[in-house]
Amino acid sequence: MDPTLIDKSATILVTGHRGLVGSAVVRKLRFLGYANLLLRTQSELDLTSQSSVDAFFAAHKPNYVILAAAKVGGIHANNTYPADFITINLQIQTNVITSAFKHNTIKLLFLGSSCIYPKFAPQPIPESALLTAPLEPTNEWYAIAKIAGIKMCQAFRIQHSFNAISAMPTNLYGPNDNFHPENSHVLPALLRRFHEAKTNNVGEVVVWGSGTPLREFLHVDDLADALVFMMENYSGLEHVNVGSGKEVSIKELAGLIKEVVGYQGKIVWDSSKPDGTPRKLMDSSKLASLGWEPKISLKEGLEDTYRWYLENVVAQQ
Repeated sequence: MDPTLIDKSATILVTGHRGLVGSAVVRKLRFLGYANLLLRTQSELDLTSQSSVDAFFAAHKPNYVILAAAKVGGIHANNTYPADFITINLQIQTNVITSAFKHNTIKLLFLGSSCIYPKFAPQPIPESALLTAPLEPTNEWYAIAKIAGIKMCQAFRIQHSFNAISAMPTNLYGPNDNFHPENSHVLPALLRRFHEAKTNNVGEVVVWGSGTPLREFLHVDDLADALVFMMENYSGLEHVNVGSGKEVSIKELAGLIKEVVGYQGKIVWDSSKPDGTPRKLMDSSKLASLGWEPKISLKEGLEDTYRWYLENVVAQQ
């Protein structure tokens, strides 16, 4: 266990603290009693500016860094703005990692994504699948940047003995997720659609595909718990997968969301629409062997997320 992190007065920089992951990390750290968190919005600190980031580190000298800031988006955004996705992510990571090392940060944790793995990776996907085959073309710009971040952490460890680690989460959901009708992921999109169908007394909800693809979901509060666990218990060269280890079909997911929302109509499957990858599951046995396991069931997590949606999205409309 890293003794310094037990010190509740340690300064911890959480980048991207308003996003899905960063906000969960902040909730977790505050719950554990860490009072000295360094949090800056994009307008307060431009992470793409090397001089701004370096000046910030020189002034505040954070003991720990959790690098959760990133430019993220769906397939359409990746296809439309590939230059933004590769450039902005490379800039953020490079600036933060180099400044953290230069200004004597004790430990840094870099957040990746499951999209770093090859399109046809073995299932469940082990850490060793990285760079063994071509990526999914639709988000390779983002994936290449994230892979570079993992390699940068490894390079700084090898050359400078800098304690930089990387975590690769599976599909995440929870408070502060994106519930946008056009460009959100499957879980928040379904939650919104069932809620709106219930509110407007619509008799059926049409869902794309057959419902057979298998997916893995992790509540973002479980991820935050895993990241703090890794900061305290892991200092290895290899990146670490963080998943729930539990698969659910899209059909089961839709049924659970329907139940949580309290929608009384029926679900219609439009099998003329594409299904996507038949199975996507991460092998999180490495993290399990270190002693961490998820605690929030999918049903419980969906109830929590729907509550947040009602209080923070619906209430603001």
